[in-house]
Amino acid sequence: MKKSCIVAPEILLPAEGVDLTAWAVIACDQHTSDPAYWEELGACVGEKPSTLRMILPEVYMETEKDYSARIAAAKEAMRAYLARGLFRKLPKGFVLVRRSTPYVKERFGIVLAVDLEQYSYRHEDGAAIRASEATIVERIPPRLKIREGAPLEFPHIMLLYDDPQHTVRAAAEKAAGETLYDFDLNMGGGHLRGRFAPDTEPIVAAFTALVRGGMQFMVGDGNHSLATAKAAWDGLKKGLSAEERETHPARFALCEAVNLYDDGIYFEAIHRLVKGVDAEKFAKNFPAAGEGAGALYLGGKKLPVRMAGRAAQAVADADAYIAAYLAEHGGSVDYVHEEEALAALTGEHADYVGVFLPKMDKSELFPQVLEHGSLPRKTFSMGESAEKRYYLEAKEIR
Repeated sequence: MKKSCIVAPEILLPAEGVDLTAWAVIACDQHTSDPAYWEELGACVGEKPSTLRMILPEVYMETEKDYSARIAAAKEAMRAYLARGLFRKLPKGFVLVRRSTPYVKERFGIVLAVDLEQYSYRHEDGAAIRASEATIVERIPPRLKIREGAPLEFPHIMLLYDDPQHTVRAAAEKAAGETLYDFDLNMGGGHLRGRFAPDTEPIVAAFTALVRGGMQFMVGDGNHSLATAKAAWDGLKKGLSAEERETHPARFALCEAVNLYDDGIYFEAIHRLVKGVDAEKFAKNFPAAGEGAGALYLGGKKLPVRMAGRAAQAVADADAYIAAYLAEHGGSVDYVHEEEALAALTGEHADYVGVFLPKMDKSELFPQVLEHGSLPRKTFSMGESAEKRYYLEAKEIR
């Protein structure tokens, strides 16, 4: 029998007395067009210990040519926090997470580790853990700089599993033990509660029964983060013995696994914000065909556009047009979750165009990826920006 891709890690949590509301911050790949969010977050955290000091918000990868000093500071903060005793290590086990947000009453997840030897973003590899969307390999090297030499990882990766009968949750609830944390998240992120599950075998058995076509998990959020972890491991293992490769902590990546059919999981479209273009010219030749409902935003106003009926095809068509237009005329593209942001940003900038895309039905996801491979990049988002994973748990990788 093939070895399970799931591993029970020794998870690090903030030590007793650390202000958890200041400690936990939203995933680094959010609010990439909104530096004001990160400035407000910095003011909210103040001088308190925080994961904000140990990550690189990707907004700075967009706005700064050289962010190497920020990367060095993040790694130094990790080492300093370890030296100050700001972490406590749990025994091997899982953390069962209940997250409420402004949009859903509860989302249930399981923080665990997965074997990077059983992950691939190449569909043809038939891996147990697969990418749900296309991976842009050019995005991996700058993210490698953040991970290389870092003693810790903080996951914003969310893995999806296909469990309409909720069998994994039933097994997890029986294994639930002490409450580890229970607190409000900053910046309107909702509430987070975690319980420890030291007995992981029944949970892993429930996961194993769900494997379809050799696939255990699909990456829902943090695809490039997991791809970066894999690339770092592939480079590191070349200098290790066969025995060392079996147990080295960098081989195993910390993630949160969430059932696709959880009531707290819903799909939203990820819209495109095209910058630095002649808005009228861009809109004039935008492809409009099909039965799907989309739109363009110009000057803050919404113009309906008919797009392909299947969300994945609508995204592919829009991305192809955007790429061709930018290649010929210049400009750039960013990704925005909220329709209100498209209206506001295009209203403020005459050379911005918002491409409002239809959302995907989540029941299409597993069959689509099993049969055809990864979706176009950023076809869907699991919920709104405020619902993205907050950094709390950590794991040693050195």
